[in-house]
Amino acid sequence: MTTRFGIKLSQAAPIEDYLRVWRTADEAGFDHVWVMDHIASLGESPNEPIFDGWAMQAAMAVATKRVRIGCMVTGNTYRHPGMLAKLATTVDHLSGGRLEFGIGAGWAEREHTMYGLEFGTFRERFDRLEEALQVIRSLWTEPTTTFTGTRYQLVEAVAEPKPVQRPHPPIWIGGSGPKRTLRMVAQYADAWNATGETPEEYARLGSILDQHCATVDRDPNTIRRTVQLRLGDAGDLARLVADFRTAGATEFILVLPRSGDHLAALDRAAADLDTLRDAAA
Repeated sequence: MTTRFGIKLSQAAPIEDYLRVWRTADEAGFDHVWVMDHIASLGESPNEPIFDGWAMQAAMAVATKRVRIGCMVTGNTYRHPGMLAKLATTVDHLSGGRLEFGIGAGWAEREHTMYGLEFGTFRERFDRLEEALQVIRSLWTEPTTTFTGTRYQLVEAVAEPKPVQRPHPPIWIGGSGPKRTLRMVAQYADAWNATGETPEEYARLGSILDQHCATVDRDPNTIRRTVQLRLGDAGDLARLVADFRTAGATEFILVLPRSGDHLAALDRAAADLDTLRDAAA
């Protein structure tokens, strides 16, 4: 598979800095650029500034011309899948077919408590995600959708227009759960994204994903293997990229720091992009 690099700014930054990141990614040769989807900021305090993930993607679509755009990842618990499918289709059209659709089960309990959103158990959230994936794919590809699930019910639902990308924008599922998450990646996703693992653990999880692919009769080579890496020393990062490439990763999302030096880190990442591509070759 083609080796690709993306860059991500998540929170605690003014909107002007996001625009700078998106435009730099577009001009410097990054393959994709990312935001995240949370209602309140992460960390010890929820009071740092954070913007809506889907409004941001709409802005990314019109602020850039070439780079692919996405959210790493949308929390399924925040929106009905019919609304989410419509949002994604709108962004796909605004971007001329450049959307990468990232989704996960949701995990930030504090946000749900603050806003009175149903959180549920781990199993319930993954049940909801699996139903949502079926609903969204159907809305993107079928003339009408009727779905009778435990969490969602749709009756002859119309979703027009369809996305620019056919059959639909690439679906990324984020997470590393060996039983449920990786099985859903094998069954529904075009890309798997992991974060926080060592290269050795990433390789082990990749083998489990291959086993799930065999169970559902899917070619494991059709799934893009991606990982998020926090920016640090360029030399260390190049070695880490090389190690993850050996472990099976083909796409790398470089996460900018939350501190005030994220723009300086952006410029360093853009300057080091060729070095990192060589490390992943």
